[in-house]
Amino acid sequence: MLPEVKTLLDMMAAQEGPELVDLPVAEMRAAYAAMGPVIDVPGRDVARVEDLSIPGPGGEIALRLYDPTPEASAPTRAVVFYHGGGFVIGDLDSHDSFARRLAEGLTLPVIAVNYRLAPEHAFPAAADDSLAATQWAADHLAFKLGREISGLIVCGDSAGGNLAAVVAQDMAAAGSKAIDLQVLLYPVTDLAREYPSHSAHSEGKMLERKAMEYFKDAYDPGRKNIENPRLSPLFATDYAGLPPAVVVVAELDPLHDEGLVYADKLKAAGVPVKVRDEAGIIHGFYSMRGALPTAEKLTDEMMADVKAALT
Repeated sequence: MLPEVKTLLDMMAAQEGPELVDLPVAEMRAAYAAMGPVIDVPGRDVARVEDLSIPGPGGEIALRLYDPTPEASAPTRAVVFYHGGGFVIGDLDSHDSFARRLAEGLTLPVIAVNYRLAPEHAFPAAADDSLAATQWAADHLAFKLGREISGLIVCGDSAGGNLAAVVAQDMAAAGSKAIDLQVLLYPVTDLAREYPSHSAHSEGKMLERKAMEYFKDAYDPGRKNIENPRLSPLFATDYAGLPPAVVVVAELDPLHDEGLVYADKLKAAGVPVKVRDEAGIIHGFYSMRGALPTAEKLTDEMMADVKAALT
């Protein structure tokens, strides 16, 4: 464990009060939002930031566009980003700093998606909204930007990594070639089966088993869909033809092993995959760059891998 990780975990353990998932949903979301400025860094300046709204399967979907080069006219790729938070917490603001970092570091426009959250909106609401937003980006983002979109990158962290994988599978199954790359950051890929890392890192390392079980029950009440590939992408029967991937896992994360298994499934199907297995660090580190200086360096390295994959 990195010393800075231990310092952060000790600080979190010393906090008094109920655990996040013991709070009512509204209070949980507020507490999560309040924690961000304490452990993350301020968002970097991006030339153009604009809030948008598009029609979705369950009503309007809020999006946030970050364009670091609004005066450019050459064709560009664009990132569609889905935030993490167990399908229950998180929003455009909670991941604003990271979305800005992606736009600035990749020099690409980023569209962040504010999909519907559980428990008010259970599976498949988040997946449906994410797919609808991605299809909108494929069909309409060029007009909004004023320049051609040559391809999309789907990217998400944790639950958002799940949604990126699901969208990539959905669009490939529909015959779409719009996605050039999937970037899965410590993703949830299997809500049904147990993996060694679930037990090895189930307590005291930020994402705990109690929270994981809560999020599963909120998103899929009664666990009726856990083997559906749109919920657990590791239950897909065919991975051939999916876009190349960058998969990042954290050594001390309960989700570590299922992320690696998903990467192996992609590789076995002939999909080009770059795996980053980050040592000594915990789940969620890309949104903890204020408390974990190493996370800033790891963000740069991940984005270098994304750039390499795109070439």
